[in-house]
Amino acid sequence: MHIPFLLAPAGKDYIWGGTRLKKDFAKQLDFSSLAETWECSTHPDGPSVVISGPYQGQALQNVLVKRPDFVGTHPQVVNGQIPILVKLIDAAQDLSVQVHPSDEYARVNENGQLGKTEMWYVLHAEPDAKLVYGFTRDMTRELVLKTLEDKTFPQYLQYIPVHTNDVFYIEPGTVHAIGKGIVLAEVQENSNITYRLYDYDRVDKSGRARALHRTQALAVANLKAGTEPVQPMRVLNYQPGCAKELIGRCKYFLVERMLVNCSTEHPFVYQTGHNSFRVLLCTQGEGYISWETEKLPFKKGDCLFVPADSIPLQMVGNTQFLQVSC
Repeated sequence: MHIPFLLAPAGKDYIWGGTRLKKDFAKQLDFSSLAETWECSTHPDGPSVVISGPYQGQALQNVLVKRPDFVGTHPQVVNGQIPILVKLIDAAQDLSVQVHPSDEYARVNENGQLGKTEMWYVLHAEPDAKLVYGFTRDMTRELVLKTLEDKTFPQYLQYIPVHTNDVFYIEPGTVHAIGKGIVLAEVQENSNITYRLYDYDRVDKSGRARALHRTQALAVANLKAGTEPVQPMRVLNYQPGCAKELIGRCKYFLVERMLVNCSTEHPFVYQTGHNSFRVLLCTQGEGYISWETEKLPFKKGDCLFVPADSIPLQMVGNTQFLQVSC
């Protein structure tokens, strides 16, 4: 049957990570600091694994190879590789200032890979948290290189205050960085291509300077002055047991915030269509999904994959999700 299942993430212990994913989202991964969890991923650099139901213990990609009907009719799913990747990120320190390529650049220069369009939904932000979003003035390649050399580069970056529940859309070519004190969910194309432009002269765990990719970064970066991102107009649409708001939409993915509050006596009925699967990332609360005689509990931090053309499901709990489809 087309029934939901839980996913276990791959973890990343990058040097800027912290402990909030363990403390706040119950991520039991064996890292002293945990920077990212790849919650729903078929990328070879961090595949997620099914941990409930008949496919328990198998990589998500392998399941989707066996069951292509689970992904629906989406044309971009090839060999079990879904076109999106869903993450949780804990920035205990500033991330590097970086940029991602477009699909067109990546196909030519990165062996046919996808580029990286991404969207951030802020789950927690310290009072003084900021992120980098483009430049404060028009730049040139020569000026960027000069400011990197004389250590004045950060003065030209646009810093944006960040608050819990904010949404940011990051197009390819946008010079950007998540600042310290921010925990967020990221929805992106299925890609792991990042070009570091600046990294505060940090070293890795072995004492070596972290790799920079300035030639590639400057080949794809938008060097025009950035406009300050504006939070999108968001409207809650209510139905019995659930309210939804659209928080992000592009040609690669659609992201909604779902607020579910329903009891055993009056569950919320949930079902996917034939065209696409959905990913449900639980960001608050707990509950369960049931069908026939089965019950699948979930809690804050859990990620569920709901196959396309699912059977009718009953959802119970006081909880919030990010619902992702493509």
